[in-house]
Amino acid sequence: MVLLSFFVSKAQNKHSIENEKVLDLKVRVYDETNKQFIKDAQVSVNSFVVNKSNTNGVYNVKGRIDDELVVRHPDIETIYHVISSKEDIKVLVKGISKSKTSLFKKTRKREINYLQLVDSAKFYKEKDIEKSLNFIERLLESEQSQNRNANTYKVLADIYLHWKQYDIAISNYKISLRIYEKVETMIQLAKAQYLAKEYEDSELTYSELKTRNLSNYERVQVFQGLADVFLSKKEYEKAKDSYEKGLEIAETKSIKEEIPDLNAKIASVYAKEGNLVKANTAINKTLKQASELDEKPYLKVQQEVADFYNQTEQYDNEIKVRKEILENVDKNARNSVKRKENLSKLDEGESEEPRDSLTSQKMNYKIGNAYVLKENYPEAIGYLKKSIKEADKKEDLEVKKHATRKLSEVYATMGSYFEALRTYRDFVEVVDTLYLKKEQEIYQIQRLSKKITENQSRIAILEKDKELSESKLSLAYKENELSVERDVLQQVIIYSLLLGLVLMSLLSYYSYRANQKQKLANNLLALKSMRSQMNPHFIFNALNSVNSFIAVNDERNANRYLSEFSVLMRSVLENSDEDFIPFTKEIELLELYVKLEHNRFQDKFDYDINVDNSIELDEYKIPPMLLQPYIENAIWHGLRYKKEKGSLSISIEKETKESIKIIIQDNGIGRKKSMEMKTKNQLKQKSKGMSTIKNRIAILNDMYQDKVAVQISDVLENGSGTKVEVTLKK
Repeated sequence: MVLLSFFVSKAQNKHSIENEKVLDLKVRVYDETNKQFIKDAQVSVNSFVVNKSNTNGVYNVKGRIDDELVVRHPDIETIYHVISSKEDIKVLVKGISKSKTSLFKKTRKREINYLQLVDSAKFYKEKDIEKSLNFIERLLESEQSQNRNANTYKVLADIYLHWKQYDIAISNYKISLRIYEKVETMIQLAKAQYLAKEYEDSELTYSELKTRNLSNYERVQVFQGLADVFLSKKEYEKAKDSYEKGLEIAETKSIKEEIPDLNAKIASVYAKEGNLVKANTAINKTLKQASELDEKPYLKVQQEVADFYNQTEQYDNEIKVRKEILENVDKNARNSVKRKENLSKLDEGESEEPRDSLTSQKMNYKIGNAYVLKENYPEAIGYLKKSIKEADKKEDLEVKKHATRKLSEVYATMGSYFEALRTYRDFVEVVDTLYLKKEQEIYQIQRLSKKITENQSRIAILEKDKELSESKLSLAYKENELSVERDVLQQVIIYSLLLGLVLMSLLSYYSYRANQKQKLANNLLALKSMRSQMNPHFIFNALNSVNSFIAVNDERNANRYLSEFSVLMRSVLENSDEDFIPFTKEIELLELYVKLEHNRFQDKFDYDINVDNSIELDEYKIPPMLLQPYIENAIWHGLRYKKEKGSLSISIEKETKESIKIIIQDNGIGRKKSMEMKTKNQLKQKSKGMSTIKNRIAILNDMYQDKVAVQISDVLENGSGTKVEVTLKK
């Protein structure tokens, strides 16, 4: 088991070493559209960038396994590829579709090689801004795809950024992004906004970039740029947090060239917070990491470390680091001289002089200044004199001025007033010379600013003219396209409206049918409920009648009554589920019912039922038990209370060809007197029974279109007698 662990550990270490190893990789970019290799793409691995392939279409790049390789080109979408082995890499791309304007025939005086002009603009960016801008103007005069046009404005913005024209650079980056949005353009915009001290805008741009699809190296750049913004705003905690996030990505993805720089910046934040222990820990870590880098990035990190030691007053450490930088600068200068001697021709104006602070005169001055701060004046004098000598030789008046002034101050501090005065005179002479030079530079800058303004104005006019030209060229095409679209849209609208009408009609029809069905079901249920309320009422009254016979020991009449009552009940039950029954059946039921009631109240009333023989009774149907409640009311509430014997008349007459009239008439006490004689409970029961009859008739008329009509009136003017007229249609 131990042996196995040893081999696993060894294998992991070997894999780790392989991943850390810098590989020389061959990359080819192949366009599937035209079946050719692309030779002028930009291929980068972290900070290592190659802008041209060799004659065989090979880009020679350096990278490690798991590094991210990025391919950019004005005519293709940016491609991200993770390096997985040391084998050659072939990247397949598809050309971006041209803009609509390219669909029209182009009338140009000569064919323009876009990429060649872009390269020329970039080449003269640092040497001759006027030439560089002229190439950009030529590019903008030509008709290019949207992607190329956006790239042209990005290159123009890069030129302005180099010449510290930050406001114009920002404007052109934004134009580029409006035409075609790319991550690298947004990163440059954020940098320009930071350099222009537009910190809020820069923060917004960096924050937006965090949501985009970025390469690992770009993510590090974004977090580092965002941290720089926070640092400038003195938001130290936010700055430290962003630096650490960038550092985490750089360490995880082995982006080694960025790790020391990030650590140095973290150390700087700690120093500004006053935490020198953590600051020194971070800076020592930075030096160790930087020693593994190539010479150029190593020198850059060394400068940052030396500046840190200067800010934190660690002058011995500063002097040590700056002496190492000076040694490397001198070594590079000697190698540069040898290269110049070996070159047969050197481009005019090209300089091998190290830029920024990587010059021997500056390094000597900074070392001398550190010795001054240490109050080690003899050493300081030696390095300051070297700085003056080197600056004089290289015509660096700025460094010579600072070194001479500092040397004069040192002499004065040491009490060597004669040397201090002599050196001060030298300082005044340098200042005068520098003043004249500055005047010339100011004039040149003014002239340059004027030139830049003129160029930018011409470029703006070119863009406007180009937009106008493109608008005119595409107007006919767009009008035709819009006409076709309008026709299609009109057809779609017409068909949609027709379909909508059909659907609405169907929906209304089915909704109506559903409502009718629901209404019918509700009505049937209500009728059934009403019938179920009326039947028990009738049965209750009939049983009371039987009870009265039994009470007087009239067994014979009780048996006969029960026999007839059972016949009536059987008929009633048979018809209880029907909405309508034949009118002849209803007459039979009425005769049986009146006969039963007459047996009970023989001393109270006589009755007769008359039917017009001309009526075809079979043609009429009537709801079952519709007439019974009216007859019951006539007997129980009209005739029963009459002192003398009364009469009940039921007649069926023909009213029209399509309708008959049933008249139920009594000569009882009348409705008004009956109401006065009833108890509250009886009033409630009658009211409920009559309201049920009314509701039943209303539902039947709603279902069968006014089939039944009922009218109730008094017979005599004094209110006695009641007449009920029921009209029934076929």
